[in-house]
Amino acid sequence: MNDLSQIASVARRQTGLTLVELMVALAIGSFLIVGAVQIYSQSRQSYIVNESIAKVQDTATFAMDAIEADLRMASNWGRMSRGLGVEGRSVVGDANPTSLPGIPGECGVDWVLDLAMPVDGDNNGYTLPCPPQAVVQANSDHFVVRRATVAPVPLEAGRVQIQTTRVQGEIFTDGAVPTSFAALDSSTHNLLVTSYYVASDSELIPGVPTLRRKVLRMTAGVADIIDEEIAPGVENLQIQFGIDVNEDNTVDRYVNPGDGVYDPTDGAYIPGARVITARVWLVVRGIDVEVGITDDRTYTPGDVDLGQPADEFRRMQVSKTILLRNARS
Repeated sequence: MNDLSQIASVARRQTGLTLVELMVALAIGSFLIVGAVQIYSQSRQSYIVNESIAKVQDTATFAMDAIEADLRMASNWGRMSRGLGVEGRSVVGDANPTSLPGIPGECGVDWVLDLAMPVDGDNNGYTLPCPPQAVVQANSDHFVVRRATVAPVPLEAGRVQIQTTRVQGEIFTDGAVPTSFAALDSSTHNLLVTSYYVASDSELIPGVPTLRRKVLRMTAGVADIIDEEIAPGVENLQIQFGIDVNEDNTVDRYVNPGDGVYDPTDGAYIPGARVITARVWLVVRGIDVEVGITDDRTYTPGDVDLGQPADEFRRMQVSKTILLRNARS
């Protein structure tokens, strides 16, 4: 075969695709592209949903952890757990019986000094004289936790502190160990008081409800109360106290805050009752609207029925029962 024949043979083999072959190839390619786009779209949507769920779960976990850390240690006064044995606490008719100086009064002096009530609160409301940072969310509880730091701390003038032994304690603010205590047989602890509530508007993310708390702190050498934001997205808070009325170290029933458990004179409105657990509910809402979902579930945390939101926010209701470690046996 000469060179011209070889060239002609190669030319015949490279005539290209026919129209039918080209259309088939285009159709197959189009199907593959459409499939790839659908897979990407579904994966993207799944990622968005999973991310939204994770954010709500993270908010719920963070908020519950913050509450649990306080509640679990309620009624810890350092070396003792009996608030009725602390000198200087509020008594009937006298919020500050030893006339301690420097006690912040905007929330009421007894808010700081009522150690006979390590946990207390309002059912579906907020009655503290100190105003909340923002409008309180309707149908949401408010509660107070009183305790002391676990580890001993240095003496500090101006801070509300408590000196305790195994059998007695005393509140002071002058930075000096009370004269009735020996330094070697007692320890100094900071008094901690915290109120939790839900505000309808966040400072960090306007338009979003948020969990807030008022905290007894030290500011510029003076005892002070600050109001801080904890977790934007918390929409409702409910709490009930598990009480033991027959001293068998088991919960006999749960009561709402404000139902009355303690009495500053004998320790109980309900004879012999003491709080040994707290049951907490949180309803947490997503920050942003999610197009395509409608929340038509009914939420019933604690003793309230919040109904069906019927909006496009993702929500989650969580609950936890917390043991108060310092409940006396």
